[in-house]
Amino acid sequence: MSLLGRDLAIDLGAAGTRIYAKGRGIVLDEPSVVLRDRRTGKVVGFGADAVTGADGADGVDGVDGVDGADGETYWPISDGLPQDGELARRMIRHFLRKVHRHPFPRPRLVMAVPDEFTPIERVALRDAGFEAEARGILLVKHAIAAALGAGLPVRDGSGHMVVDIGRDATRVAVLSCGAVVAAGTVRGGGNAVTRAVARLVEDEHGLLADEREAEAAKLRATREPTGNVLIRGRDAGTGEERAVALPAARVREAAVQPVEHIVRAAEHTMERCPPELTADLGERGMVLVGGGALLPGLRRRLQEGLSMPVRRAERPTDSVALGLGRCVEDLGLIAKLRRR
Repeated sequence: MSLLGRDLAIDLGAAGTRIYAKGRGIVLDEPSVVLRDRRTGKVVGFGADAVTGADGADGVDGVDGVDGADGETYWPISDGLPQDGELARRMIRHFLRKVHRHPFPRPRLVMAVPDEFTPIERVALRDAGFEAEARGILLVKHAIAAALGAGLPVRDGSGHMVVDIGRDATRVAVLSCGAVVAAGTVRGGGNAVTRAVARLVEDEHGLLADEREAEAAKLRATREPTGNVLIRGRDAGTGEERAVALPAARVREAAVQPVEHIVRAAEHTMERCPPELTADLGERGMVLVGGGALLPGLRRRLQEGLSMPVRRAERPTDSVALGLGRCVEDLGLIAKLRRR
Protein backbone atom coordinates (compact mmCIF):
# COMPACT_ATOMS: atom_id res chain seq x y z
CA MET A 1 0.00 0.00 0.00
CA SER A 2 1.26 3.47 -0.82
CA LEU A 3 2.83 5.40 2.05
CA LEU A 4 0.41 8.21 1.26
CA GLY A 5 -2.54 5.92 1.91
CA ARG A 6 -5.54 4.89 -0.11
CA ASP A 7 -8.27 7.46 -0.88
CA LEU A 8 -11.07 7.12 1.68
CA ALA A 9 -14.59 8.42 2.27
CA ILE A 10 -15.60 8.92 5.87
CA ASP A 11 -19.19 9.34 7.00
CA LEU A 12 -19.04 10.96 10.44
CA GLY A 13 -22.42 10.20 11.98
CA ALA A 14 -23.52 11.06 15.49
CA ALA A 15 -24.28 7.38 16.11
CA GLY A 16 -21.72 5.67 13.89
CA THR A 17 -18.74 6.26 11.63
CA ARG A 18 -18.34 4.43 8.34
CA ILE A 19 -15.26 4.44 6.13
CA TYR A 20 -15.28 3.56 2.46
CA ALA A 21 -11.95 2.65 0.83
CA LYS A 22 -11.44 3.14 -2.88
CA GLY A 23 -11.78 -0.18 -4.67
CA ARG A 24 -12.82 -2.02 -1.49
CA GLY A 25 -16.14 -0.57 -0.34
CA ILE A 26 -17.12 0.01 3.29
CA VAL A 27 -14.27 -1.29 5.43
CA LEU A 28 -15.21 0.12 8.85
CA ASP A 29 -18.55 0.58 10.62
CA GLU A 30 -18.26 1.46 14.31
CA PRO A 31 -20.06 3.63 16.88
CA SER A 32 -18.89 7.26 17.05
CA VAL A 33 -18.14 6.95 20.74
CA VAL A 34 -15.15 7.50 23.03
CA LEU A 35 -14.69 5.91 26.45
CA ARG A 36 -12.81 7.72 29.21
CA ASP A 37 -11.89 6.65 32.72
CA ARG A 38 -13.87 8.80 35.17
CA ARG A 39 -11.03 8.79 37.69
CA THR A 40 -8.13 9.71 35.42
CA GLY A 41 -9.84 11.23 32.38
CA LYS A 42 -7.71 8.99 30.17
CA VAL A 43 -9.20 7.73 26.91
CA VAL A 44 -9.43 3.93 27.03
CA GLY A 45 -11.44 3.12 23.92
CA PHE A 46 -12.83 4.33 20.60
CA GLY A 47 -15.75 2.94 18.62
CA ALA A 48 -16.37 -0.77 19.15
CA ASP A 49 -13.53 -0.86 21.69
CA ALA A 50 -15.31 1.85 23.70
CA VAL A 51 -18.53 -0.18 23.76
CA THR A 52 -16.81 -3.33 24.98
CA GLY A 53 -14.72 -1.28 27.40
CA ALA A 54 -17.85 0.25 28.92
CA ASP A 55 -19.04 -3.30 29.60
CA GLY A 56 -15.83 -4.06 31.50
CA ALA A 57 -13.89 -5.70 28.67
CA ASP A 58 -10.48 -4.68 27.37
CA GLY A 59 -10.03 -1.18 26.00
CA VAL A 60 -8.03 -0.13 22.98
CA ASP A 61 -4.38 -0.54 21.96
CA GLY A 62 -3.61 -2.74 24.94
CA VAL A 63 -5.05 -0.31 27.51
CA ASP A 64 -7.17 -2.05 30.11
CA GLY A 65 -10.88 -1.39 29.95
CA VAL A 66 -12.75 0.12 32.88
CA ASP A 67 -15.77 -1.04 34.77
CA GLY A 68 -19.05 0.45 33.57
CA ALA A 69 -19.35 2.41 36.83
CA ASP A 70 -15.90 4.02 36.29
CA GLY A 71 -16.11 4.55 32.54
CA GLU A 72 -17.89 7.46 30.88
CA THR A 73 -18.85 7.52 27.20
CA TYR A 74 -18.68 10.60 25.00
CA TRP A 75 -20.22 11.10 21.56
CA PRO A 76 -18.00 13.78 19.98
CA ILE A 77 -19.97 14.13 16.71
CA SER A 78 -23.28 15.94 16.40
CA ASP A 79 -25.15 16.70 13.17
CA GLY A 80 -22.14 15.55 11.16
CA LEU A 81 -19.73 17.99 12.83
CA PRO A 82 -17.17 17.70 15.65
CA GLN A 83 -18.63 18.92 18.94
CA ASP A 84 -15.52 18.02 20.93
CA GLY A 85 -12.67 18.79 18.56
CA GLU A 86 -9.97 16.95 20.51
CA LEU A 87 -11.92 13.73 21.00
CA ALA A 88 -13.23 13.82 17.42
CA ARG A 89 -9.71 14.22 16.04
CA ARG A 90 -8.37 11.33 18.11
CA MET A 91 -11.31 9.10 17.18
CA ILE A 92 -10.94 9.81 13.46
CA ARG A 93 -7.20 9.17 13.61
CA HIS A 94 -7.81 5.87 15.42
CA PHE A 95 -10.28 4.76 12.74
CA LEU A 96 -7.94 5.76 9.88
CA ARG A 97 -5.04 3.85 11.41
CA LYS A 98 -7.31 0.87 11.98
CA VAL A 99 -8.25 0.82 8.29
CA HIS A 100 -4.71 1.29 6.97
CA ARG A 101 -2.92 -0.65 9.72
CA HIS A 102 -0.17 1.93 9.51
CA PRO A 103 0.81 4.53 12.17
CA PHE A 104 0.86 7.36 9.60
CA PRO A 105 -1.63 6.54 6.82
CA ARG A 106 -1.93 10.07 5.34
CA PRO A 107 -5.00 9.33 3.17
CA ARG A 108 -6.96 11.78 1.06
CA LEU A 109 -10.48 12.04 2.55
CA VAL A 110 -13.91 12.75 1.09
CA MET A 111 -16.26 13.93 3.85
CA ALA A 112 -19.87 15.10 4.08
CA VAL A 113 -20.64 18.63 5.19
CA PRO A 114 -24.12 19.71 6.43
CA ASP A 115 -26.32 21.14 3.69
CA GLU A 116 -26.71 24.49 5.47
CA PHE A 117 -23.23 24.97 6.87
CA THR A 118 -21.39 28.07 8.06
CA PRO A 119 -17.79 28.88 7.12
CA ILE A 120 -16.79 28.15 10.72
CA GLU A 121 -18.37 24.68 10.56
CA ARG A 122 -16.62 23.99 7.26
CA VAL A 123 -13.27 24.93 8.77
CA ALA A 124 -13.96 22.82 11.88
CA LEU A 125 -14.65 19.73 9.76
CA ARG A 126 -11.59 20.24 7.58
CA ASP A 127 -9.39 20.86 10.63
CA ALA A 128 -10.60 17.64 12.26
CA GLY A 129 -9.59 15.71 9.14
CA PHE A 130 -6.20 17.37 8.73
CA GLU A 131 -5.38 17.03 12.44
CA ALA A 132 -6.21 13.32 12.12
CA GLU A 133 -3.32 13.16 9.61
CA ALA A 134 -5.23 13.32 6.32
CA ARG A 135 -3.22 14.81 3.46
CA GLY A 136 -6.22 16.27 1.63
CA ILE A 137 -9.92 16.94 2.29
CA LEU A 138 -12.74 17.08 -0.26
CA LEU A 139 -16.19 18.08 1.00
CA VAL A 140 -19.55 16.99 -0.42
CA LYS A 141 -22.93 18.19 0.80
CA HIS A 142 -24.60 15.63 3.01
CA ALA A 143 -27.84 15.45 1.02
CA ILE A 144 -25.94 14.92 -2.24
CA ALA A 145 -24.00 12.04 -0.70
CA ALA A 146 -27.16 10.48 0.75
CA ALA A 147 -28.98 10.74 -2.59
CA LEU A 148 -26.05 9.24 -4.51
CA GLY A 149 -25.86 6.36 -2.04
CA ALA A 150 -29.61 5.77 -2.34
CA GLY A 151 -29.29 5.52 -6.11
CA LEU A 152 -31.13 8.73 -7.02
CA PRO A 153 -30.30 10.44 -10.35
CA VAL A 154 -29.26 13.67 -8.63
CA ARG A 155 -27.90 15.35 -11.76
CA ASP A 156 -31.18 15.36 -13.69
CA GLY A 157 -33.60 18.27 -13.62
CA SER A 158 -36.35 16.55 -11.61
CA GLY A 159 -36.95 17.15 -7.93
CA HIS A 160 -35.91 14.53 -5.37
CA MET A 161 -36.41 14.59 -1.59
CA VAL A 162 -34.09 12.80 0.82
CA VAL A 163 -34.83 12.48 4.55
CA ASP A 164 -31.94 11.29 6.72
CA ILE A 165 -33.01 10.27 10.23
CA GLY A 166 -29.86 10.21 12.34
CA ARG A 167 -29.17 9.86 16.05
CA ASP A 168 -29.48 13.50 17.05
CA ALA A 169 -31.04 15.18 14.01
CA THR A 170 -33.23 14.57 10.97
CA ARG A 171 -32.18 16.27 7.75
CA VAL A 172 -34.68 17.03 4.98
CA ALA A 173 -33.45 18.17 1.57
CA VAL A 174 -34.80 18.66 -1.94
CA LEU A 175 -32.33 18.24 -4.78
CA SER A 176 -32.35 19.01 -8.48
CA CYS A 177 -29.66 19.33 -11.14
CA GLY A 178 -26.98 18.15 -8.70
CA ALA A 179 -27.67 20.93 -6.20
CA VAL A 180 -29.56 21.29 -2.91
CA VAL A 181 -32.59 23.50 -3.63
CA ALA A 182 -33.99 23.61 -0.10
CA ALA A 183 -33.04 21.97 3.20
CA GLY A 184 -34.12 21.82 6.81
CA THR A 185 -33.12 20.12 10.05
CA VAL A 186 -35.18 18.75 12.92
CA ARG A 187 -33.30 18.37 16.18
CA GLY A 188 -33.87 15.05 17.89
CA GLY A 189 -33.66 12.39 15.20
CA GLY A 190 -33.62 8.81 16.42
CA ASN A 191 -32.58 10.00 19.86
CA ALA A 192 -35.96 11.73 20.22
CA VAL A 193 -37.62 8.34 19.82
CA THR A 194 -35.28 6.87 22.44
CA ARG A 195 -36.22 9.61 24.90
CA ALA A 196 -39.90 9.07 24.10
CA VAL A 197 -39.51 5.37 25.01
CA ALA A 198 -37.87 6.32 28.32
CA ARG A 199 -40.73 8.74 29.10
CA LEU A 200 -43.27 6.04 28.25
CA VAL A 201 -41.70 3.62 30.74
CA GLU A 202 -41.52 6.28 33.44
CA ASP A 203 -45.10 7.54 32.95
CA GLU A 204 -46.75 4.12 32.75
CA HIS A 205 -44.55 2.04 35.07
CA GLY A 206 -42.64 4.48 37.28
CA LEU A 207 -39.29 3.18 36.04
CA LEU A 208 -36.28 5.33 35.20
CA ALA A 209 -34.61 3.72 32.19
CA ASP A 210 -31.25 5.05 31.04
CA GLU A 211 -30.54 5.93 27.41
CA ARG A 212 -28.78 2.64 26.61
CA GLU A 213 -31.70 0.59 27.92
CA ALA A 214 -34.30 2.70 26.08
CA GLU A 215 -32.25 2.52 22.88
CA ALA A 216 -31.97 -1.27 23.18
CA ALA A 217 -35.75 -1.54 23.68
CA LYS A 218 -36.35 0.62 20.59
CA LEU A 219 -34.05 -1.59 18.50
CA ARG A 220 -35.70 -4.78 19.77
CA ALA A 221 -39.10 -3.37 18.85
CA THR A 222 -37.68 -2.64 15.38
CA ARG A 223 -36.40 -6.19 14.89
CA GLU A 224 -39.41 -7.92 16.51
CA PRO A 225 -42.58 -6.08 15.40
CA THR A 226 -44.86 -8.42 17.35
CA GLY A 227 -44.76 -9.63 20.93
CA ASN A 228 -43.30 -7.89 23.97
CA VAL A 229 -40.08 -6.00 24.63
CA LEU A 230 -38.36 -6.31 28.02
CA ILE A 231 -36.95 -3.09 29.43
CA ARG A 232 -35.15 -2.59 32.76
CA GLY A 233 -34.99 0.48 34.96
CA ARG A 234 -34.90 1.74 38.52
CA ASP A 235 -38.13 2.24 40.42
CA ALA A 236 -38.64 5.98 40.85
CA GLY A 237 -39.95 5.41 44.39
CA THR A 238 -37.78 2.67 45.87
CA GLY A 239 -34.68 2.81 43.66
CA GLU A 240 -34.84 -0.93 43.12
CA GLU A 241 -34.08 -2.29 39.68
CA ARG A 242 -36.81 -4.22 37.94
CA ALA A 243 -38.01 -5.04 34.45
CA VAL A 244 -41.32 -4.64 32.65
CA ALA A 245 -42.59 -6.12 29.39
CA LEU A 246 -43.99 -3.63 26.90
CA PRO A 247 -45.82 -4.55 23.68
CA ALA A 248 -43.53 -3.81 20.74
CA ALA A 249 -46.38 -1.91 19.12
CA ARG A 250 -46.62 0.35 22.19
CA VAL A 251 -42.93 1.15 21.97
CA ARG A 252 -43.34 2.16 18.34
CA GLU A 253 -46.31 4.35 19.23
CA ALA A 254 -43.94 6.44 21.31
CA ALA A 255 -42.39 7.60 18.03
CA VAL A 256 -45.56 9.40 16.90
CA GLN A 257 -44.61 12.91 18.07
CA PRO A 258 -41.07 12.86 16.63
CA VAL A 259 -42.54 11.67 13.32
CA GLU A 260 -44.95 14.62 13.31
CA HIS A 261 -41.94 16.94 13.58
CA ILE A 262 -40.43 15.29 10.51
CA VAL A 263 -43.69 15.73 8.60
CA ARG A 264 -43.79 19.45 9.41
CA ALA A 265 -40.13 19.89 8.41
CA ALA A 266 -40.79 18.16 5.08
CA GLU A 267 -43.82 20.37 4.43
CA HIS A 268 -41.84 23.51 5.26
CA THR A 269 -39.00 22.44 2.95
CA MET A 270 -41.41 21.76 0.09
CA GLU A 271 -42.96 25.23 0.51
CA ARG A 272 -39.57 26.75 -0.32
CA CYS A 273 -39.31 24.89 -3.63
CA PRO A 274 -40.46 26.08 -7.08
CA PRO A 275 -43.90 24.75 -8.09
CA GLU A 276 -42.50 22.45 -10.77
CA LEU A 277 -40.27 20.68 -8.23
CA THR A 278 -43.16 20.38 -5.77
CA ALA A 279 -45.13 18.62 -8.51
CA ASP A 280 -42.19 16.23 -9.05
CA LEU A 281 -42.13 15.40 -5.34
CA GLY A 282 -45.84 14.64 -5.33
CA GLU A 283 -45.15 12.03 -8.00
CA ARG A 284 -41.72 10.73 -6.94
CA GLY A 285 -42.06 11.15 -3.18
CA MET A 286 -39.22 10.93 -0.69
CA VAL A 287 -36.45 8.46 0.11
CA LEU A 288 -35.60 7.62 3.73
CA VAL A 289 -32.01 6.98 4.82
CA GLY A 290 -30.28 6.77 8.19
CA GLY A 291 -30.72 4.42 11.12
CA GLY A 292 -34.11 5.89 12.05
CA ALA A 293 -35.47 4.81 8.66
CA LEU A 294 -35.51 1.22 9.95
CA LEU A 295 -38.29 1.92 12.48
CA PRO A 296 -41.33 -0.20 11.45
CA GLY A 297 -44.39 1.82 10.50
CA LEU A 298 -42.41 5.03 9.90
CA ARG A 299 -42.78 4.91 6.12
CA ARG A 300 -46.54 4.48 6.37
CA ARG A 301 -46.94 7.34 8.86
CA LEU A 302 -44.94 9.72 6.69
CA GLN A 303 -46.85 8.66 3.61
CA GLU A 304 -50.18 9.37 5.32
CA GLY A 305 -48.99 12.69 6.76
CA LEU A 306 -47.56 14.02 3.49
CA SER A 307 -49.86 12.32 0.96
CA MET A 308 -46.89 11.34 -1.18
CA PRO A 309 -44.96 8.14 -1.94
CA VAL A 310 -42.29 7.25 0.65
CA ARG A 311 -39.71 4.54 0.22
CA ARG A 312 -36.70 3.39 2.18
CA ALA A 313 -33.26 3.17 0.59
CA GLU A 314 -31.97 -0.34 0.03
CA ARG A 315 -29.14 0.25 2.53
CA PRO A 316 -30.38 3.18 4.61
CA THR A 317 -27.63 3.22 7.24
CA ASP A 318 -24.89 3.04 4.59
CA SER A 319 -26.33 5.52 2.09
CA VAL A 320 -24.13 8.51 2.95
CA ALA A 321 -20.96 6.38 3.06
CA LEU A 322 -21.86 4.76 -0.27
CA GLY A 323 -22.54 8.16 -1.85
CA LEU A 324 -19.22 9.51 -0.62
CA GLY A 325 -17.68 6.30 -1.90
CA ARG A 326 -18.96 7.05 -5.40
CA CYS A 327 -17.07 10.34 -5.18
CA VAL A 328 -13.92 8.52 -4.02
CA GLU A 329 -14.15 6.18 -6.99
CA ASP A 330 -14.61 9.16 -9.34
CA LEU A 331 -13.16 12.36 -7.87
CA GLY A 332 -14.20 14.19 -11.01
CA LEU A 333 -17.82 13.72 -9.96
CA ILE A 334 -17.32 16.25 -7.15
CA ALA A 335 -16.21 18.90 -9.63
CA LYS A 336 -19.15 18.14 -11.91
CA LEU A 337 -21.58 18.58 -9.02
CA ARG A 338 -19.96 21.83 -7.92
CA ARG A 339 -20.37 23.31 -11.40
CA ARG A 340 -24.13 22.86 -11.19
